[in-house]
Amino acid sequence: MDLEDLEAELSIILDEMEGPQGDYHEIYLRVRQMIQHMESLGMPPPDDLLKLEQRLDALMKEEASNQD
Repeated sequence: MDLEDLEAELSIILDEMEGPQGDYHEIYLRVRQMIQHMESLGMPPPDDLLKLEQRLDALMKEEASNQD
């Protein structure tokens, strides 16, 4: 997967977040996969993508603590 493919995938993920169909658990998993893929290719993930992953992770932890 080259840089253009990664950018296209990220664009799709961001579009999904804006609509009502945006399940952030699924988005988190896809973002995490993208980061791992970039790292496996020796590419540093962009800071904004890492921040997005952190924010989604915090959302999931907050949701889990509210269910207890």
